Amino acid sequence: QVQPVESGGGLVQPGGSLRLSCAASGSIFSINAMGWYRQAVGKQRELVATITSGGSTNYADSVKGRFTISRDNAKNTVYLQMNSLKPEDAAVYYCIAVAQYLSYWGQGTQVTVSS
Repeated sequence: QVQPVESGGGLVQPGGSLRLSCAASGSIFSINAMGWYRQAVGKQRELVATITSGGSTNYADSVKGRFTISRDNAKNTVYLQMNSLKPEDAAVYYCIAVAQYLSYWGQGTQVTVSS
């Protein structure tokens, strides 16, 4: 099993930046990909960005050019750098780790974008 743990959420003004972190523990050698989803109040959970073990990345259209996903293999950690934040980016952000065709979710971290 894999246990992802998120950190770094908080309150930021529109146009501001935040960096989320997701540290994975457990059977980390089996991780194929990690990523971020988010769920706003009253909406379905949606993909934000993913990164594979080989470093390939994928982004939702709504965050392209503003968000960057990266990884530090030595720390078993994935980051989501979020710039030019908009009110519509406010949500609970969840980290996901995919290992051996199973998905493991973190507990989520709240991101609030408000002036």
